[in-house]
Amino acid sequence: MEHIVVFITAPNKETAAGIARALVGEMLAACINIIPGVRSIYSWQGKIEDEEEVLLIAKTKKELFSKLSGRVKELHPYQTPEIIALPIIEGSPEYISWLNDATGQK
Repeated sequence: MEHIVVFITAPNKETAAGIARALVGEMLAACINIIPGVRSIYSWQGKIEDEEEVLLIAKTKKELFSKLSGRVKELHPYQTPEIIALPIIEGSPEYISWLNDATGQK
């Protein structure tokens, strides 16, 4: 698959918006949805954590994942931010065309 959706969690809306603006502005993602109020329960350094987070959902091209991931790590306050990608199996031709244009890809 050449198009992907990338999930990224952030500690708050301000951090999420900063990351989203950078990724879209640098054409590493076509669009990023920011979903506040995500409750994350996870294991970190031997403890179970229970935190409110913000989820970013980025739409991009698979070939941009490495650059996108590197940029998120530069901007993110977490030592190990969540950056995971899932394939887009289908999409409307119009949306996929827009996604390609918005990421500077043809």
